[in-house]
Amino acid sequence: MNMNRILFSSAFFLLFLSNFCFASKVDTLETISPSMNKIIKAVVITPDNYNKNNAYPVFYLLHGYSGNYSNWVKAKAVIDAADRYQMIIVCPDGGYGSWYWDSPVDEEFKYETYISKELISWIDEKYATIASPKGRAIAGLSMGGHGALYLAIKHPDIFGAAGSMSGGVDIRPFPNNWEIAKRLGKYSEYPDRWEDYTVMNMLHLIEPNSLKIIIDCGTQDIFFKVNEELHKEMLYYNIPHDYISRPGGHNWQYWENAVAYQALFMNQFFREAQEAAMKKISSN
Repeated sequence: MNMNRILFSSAFFLLFLSNFCFASKVDTLETISPSMNKIIKAVVITPDNYNKNNAYPVFYLLHGYSGNYSNWVKAKAVIDAADRYQMIIVCPDGGYGSWYWDSPVDEEFKYETYISKELISWIDEKYATIASPKGRAIAGLSMGGHGALYLAIKHPDIFGAAGSMSGGVDIRPFPNNWEIAKRLGKYSEYPDRWEDYTVMNMLHLIEPNSLKIIIDCGTQDIFFKVNEELHKEMLYYNIPHDYISRPGGHNWQYWENAVAYQALFMNQFFREAQEAAMKKISSN
C-alpha cells in the first residue's frame, strides 16, 4: 500500500477521533412541566470540557412558530458556540404556537411559567450553572424572538440578556396569523389584552442597565417594519441595545448567520458579568 496514503489515512482518523472526543455534547432530554402536567423535550448542548465542578453560563434558544426543540441543532454556529464560549445551550420546546405566554384563554398553554420557572429550575438542578441573571441569556427566532424579549423583560430576576432574530416584536398588526388569537382571544374582542402582551408596549418595564439586548432582522423579512419601529422606540426611551439589519428574509439562511452574532453578544455579556463579579470580590 502506498505509504503516503497510509499516512493520510492515519492523520484523517486522528483528526476525526480528536473532533469526536473533544466536541460539544448534544442531548435530547425530557423535562417536566407541573403547570401543564406534561413532559416536554429539550435539547441541551454542553461544551467539550464540561466539568460538574465548574459553573457555566446558560444560553436559552427559542424556536419559531410551528417549530420545535430540535430546530436550532441544524445551525452549526449553535453547536460551535458551546465549545468556543464554554456555555451550556438549551433549546426548549415551546409548542406549535404558544408565543411563550401563559395563555389567559387556554390553560394547556403555560409556556411563560415553563420557561422562566420550571425549565430554569430543572436545568440548574441537573447541570453546573451560574444560577443568576448574570449567567443566563435568552434569544429566539420569529415567535421565539418575541418570546425571548417578552420573558426577559418580565423576568429580570431570571435573565440578564435577551436577543431577537426576525422577531414578531409587535403582534398587533397580525390579528389573524400564527394562532395568536387562540392564545389571547380575538383582537376585536380583547384589544387591551393584545396591547399588554406585545413586546412593543413593554419597554417601560425595563429598568435602566438591567437588561442587555440585541435585535436582528433582515430587510426582506415580514417583521422588518415592526423591528424598525421597536428600534426607534428603544432609542426614544434611551434603552441601550444592539440593532442589526442587513439584506435577508425570514429563513434559515438568515438565522444560521444571525445566531453566531447572538452567541458572541451573549458571551460578551457573560464575560463582563464575570469580570465585574471578580472585581467586586477583589475590592472587598
